[in-house]
Amino acid sequence: MAWDTARTKRLLLEAGVTEFSAFGLSGARVDRIAEKAGVNKERIYQYFGKKEAFFSAVLERELATSLAAVALSGRGASAIADYAGRRFDHQRAHPAFSRLLFWEGLELETPVAEESRRRHAQSLVSAAREAVPELSETAAQDLLISVITLVDGWVALQTADQLFTTPPPDRRERDARRREFVVMTVEAATLAALDRLTAMG
Repeated sequence: MAWDTARTKRLLLEAGVTEFSAFGLSGARVDRIAEKAGVNKERIYQYFGKKEAFFSAVLERELATSLAAVALSGRGASAIADYAGRRFDHQRAHPAFSRLLFWEGLELETPVAEESRRRHAQSLVSAAREAVPELSETAAQDLLISVITLVDGWVALQTADQLFTTPPPDRRERDARRREFVVMTVEAATLAALDRLTAMG
């Protein structure tokens, strides 16, 4: 029977998401990934090269779906707040993606898929300025970076969560409360940025 290369790559990438999101690039072990995928670890080197290249392939696969999953649209400060709320929903549903981004920031010198992500970032900045035309490009950039760090932090900083709160009986209620807080915070930050720009003339 012919070897199913596409299936093998998919199994390795899926196992890689689990391993890299939990342990990062340095802590991940290719033998654990191969065992979880049910594949000889030599296939990893054959298909993806060294471990850093494999990490990049794993993250790039996640980026391909996650970046397109949440768009910024609408008008006014509420549009940016709504984007933050929907990004929160997506990251809660895909926590491994946020953790991969944090590991990337800690362990890699340059972003994975840098060129395409720069284009995506610029499209978000343009969408934010279309929603709130009074925003300068710098203000829109700073606002969106703040949105991303605020939203993704809920997922990645689990130990901080344990220090400040006790585990709730129903996590959905807690997540709904935090989502509301994220939306409220981002709308307030957008309005504050507008006030600051107005005051500066």
